Amino acid sequence: MTKPAMKNRVDELVTAMSDEQESAIRILANELHRVNEAVINCVEKGLSVELQRVKRHHAEEGYWGDMIIPIIVKQK
Repeated sequence: MTKPAMKNRVDELVTAMSDEQESAIRILANELHRVNEAVINCVEKGLSVELQRVKRHHAEEGYWGDMIIPIIVKQK
């Protein structure tokens, strides 16, 4: 049920973005896809992976983004 509402919210955000912002989002989405593939690869090789926020980057205008690191656990 929440998917259509989420899609509408995303559509609203996209129409309000500049071309530069849309490009930045596409780059982020592509890089996150790579991260997800790398996580899958680690899991398939016998590792557990947790992505943990370590800090937050802030811009002067009030925008922010989470910075993450992987926490890796090898099973015995």
